[in-house]
Amino acid sequence: MHEPSPSNPHTNTTPKNALEAAGIDTSVRDPDFDNGRWFPTWRAYKGNLDRDPVGINEYLPPTKSLLLGIQHTFAMFGATVLAPLLMGFDPNLAILMSGICTVMFFVITGGRMPSYLGSSFAFIGPVIAVTAYAGVGFNNNLDVALGGIMACGIIYALVGLLVMKTGTGWIERLMPPIVTGAIVMIIGLNLAPVTIQGVSANQFDAWMAALTVLLISSVAVFTRGMFRRLLLLVGLIVSYLVYFLITNIMGYGTPIDFSTVQTAAWLGLPSIHTPRFDIGAVILIAPVAFILVAENLGHFKAVEGMTKARVTPYMGRAFFADGVATTFSAGFGGTGVTTYAENIGVMAVTKVYSTTIFVVAGLVAILLGLSPKFGAIIQTIPPALLGGASIVVFGLIAIAGAKIWFDSHVDFTKNSNLIIAAVTVIMGTGNFSLYIGSFDLGGIGTATLTAIVLNALFNWQRD
Repeated sequence: MHEPSPSNPHTNTTPKNALEAAGIDTSVRDPDFDNGRWFPTWRAYKGNLDRDPVGINEYLPPTKSLLLGIQHTFAMFGATVLAPLLMGFDPNLAILMSGICTVMFFVITGGRMPSYLGSSFAFIGPVIAVTAYAGVGFNNNLDVALGGIMACGIIYALVGLLVMKTGTGWIERLMPPIVTGAIVMIIGLNLAPVTIQGVSANQFDAWMAALTVLLISSVAVFTRGMFRRLLLLVGLIVSYLVYFLITNIMGYGTPIDFSTVQTAAWLGLPSIHTPRFDIGAVILIAPVAFILVAENLGHFKAVEGMTKARVTPYMGRAFFADGVATTFSAGFGGTGVTTYAENIGVMAVTKVYSTTIFVVAGLVAILLGLSPKFGAIIQTIPPALLGGASIVVFGLIAIAGAKIWFDSHVDFTKNSNLIIAAVTVIMGTGNFSLYIGSFDLGGIGTATLTAIVLNALFNWQRD
């Protein structure tokens, strides 16, 4: 398969002006990263962790890599477990598949795209519609949903092959920084109401969520070195200890229940499920592939803006990898997967972009998936604490979208840019949803489609 090489000026790569529009300094090239090979040339990190970012092709010592990898596992855990629960899938299998798929993503992308693959929320609506899932217990029509998810993954992988063959120019024209910035922003804002409602069931949970936000924020601002890089992990651990003291020791609120930990086995393989292909399910679920393209494009743009590295030329690999991973996961009974905004939020605040960290995170997730006892321990984390962490992470995602606009010098004196940003953000935040036949675009999908259509309409006369 031919893929445009970013180091060869005669191949079909992203135009220089498109890179500059994304905030990338095209005058600075990293020969270790843009080496023309499948993998970049790896080098040890020599900077100061207090102030210097860790590059994509840099690696840290094993102990620091392990701690940072565990933090990424924690960042994805809440959503990766929640999505299968909402669809009636096995959460332990979803964790295992997320780890395997993240390692697959690293290999297929050549270690050039720092991302974690976790359970995608884009599948929830179509899966529930196809299976008539009641929302409690195991989904008895899981096999039909798996067939649809596999078809979606195949379509997504084919889009990735097309991008690898033709380059990313047409995607750049469809989704310039004004569009991708808005998409990234609404990914964070769209999740805000669900997160807030989840921690507002009672005042005790609300106060514990607020305390978690305060502790994580304090770690981010008042600590240095590795503690600052591990703000989510450290903040959650401290919050967990405080929650245990208040509930289990002092008797306030709902105490942490460790009974499932005592009965869970140390090692065990989750149940495997076989997909079944039904044309109705395929028609309803497969179009999710185009939502994933838009969602992940926004993620990759955020990564490019943060890292200042030329990752856009490798976008075809990333689409293909995500499609293959989704197909693989569903083939064994897991959820469809996508690059995770939660982990991009972690990168935004830690400034550690090394892809080797995500391999560690994937391996930790695999251990979680193979250890019912370890998984039971993680699942004892109170929802209020996960909700507080989500407030921080989703907020960072929203700000990352604004950062794309700032770094790309989007001109908001133009009415076209104002309208695209305004309409997209309100639609996405309010979860305004349209149907195409029986297919629900969802709030993010509708806002994304609107942004693309408005951008094409406003720029039609210029083409």
